[in-house]
Amino acid sequence: MQDLRQLRYFVAVAECENVGRAAEQLHISQSPLSRQIAQLEDHLGLALFERRNQRLFLTADGRTFLSEARGLLKHAERLESLGKRLGRGEEGGLCIGYVNHAIHAGVLPGAVRAIRAERPQIHIALYNMTPREQFEGLRQRSLDIALVCEPPPDNDPDLLARPVLNDPMLLAIPTEHPLAAKLELTPADLHEQEWIITGSQPDSINKRDDFIARCADAGFVPRLSLEATDPLSVLGLVSAGLGLAMVQSSLATSAGPTVVLRELDWFRPCVRLWAAWHKVDLRPIVSVFRRQVLALAEQKNPA
Repeated sequence: MQDLRQLRYFVAVAECENVGRAAEQLHISQSPLSRQIAQLEDHLGLALFERRNQRLFLTADGRTFLSEARGLLKHAERLESLGKRLGRGEEGGLCIGYVNHAIHAGVLPGAVRAIRAERPQIHIALYNMTPREQFEGLRQRSLDIALVCEPPPDNDPDLLARPVLNDPMLLAIPTEHPLAAKLELTPADLHEQEWIITGSQPDSINKRDDFIARCADAGFVPRLSLEATDPLSVLGLVSAGLGLAMVQSSLATSAGPTVVLRELDWFRPCVRLWAAWHKVDLRPIVSVFRRQVLALAEQKNPA
């Protein structure tokens, strides 16, 4: 079994690229640290570093090992945190993964508010992660529930999921734009217009290729001039007159007076959100929180 202390030493040396600086950071002597790194390489049968001009440089294998080591140490920290919460009698608390839209649409804040009102002593830890990371967290039990923009496969052996949100998108137009005053908009009106998308996030609703394909299906070609990191930034850019955008209807109250929001019957994609969890419940508090999330979903999406 791998020594976590050696992994921590390895990560520190890799980040400092110098044994001396890493030793100072770790509050140990340089010689024991060098021995630990050498023992780790010997144990693995792998050269993690190249040594040049009194500096250490990660090898290609070392870079791969660094990524995995960081992940293992992060999981170990979460496991330690879980154990401490269990020791304090907090029912283990809750570790919740989410994508950005779970916050913007109010699903996660509403569910957390509900569980805190019912059980105020529960410790809740939130982790902004990609769907893939969240699914792995559920399988490894470092997460209790995941809020994701795509569900796991129907035949997944470990995970279950339920949809919790369908959030229709609206066209956001700067108030000074000529289209803002037009009552009926057609695909021709949107052709070759400047557009802003949220294309840089792994969980982005408007990924560039998907967005272009949807526009082509609707009968127009956009000019993608800007990409922002989140929907609120998109609204800010629209407000500044820099282009059109599709934004979630749940963000309508954040648009402000310099943005006009319009429904397009012929072009109205939805942002979807799912709750996912492990098939085997180990602690009652997880079931309680899941019921809170699903109840909130029914309120937001009545039949």
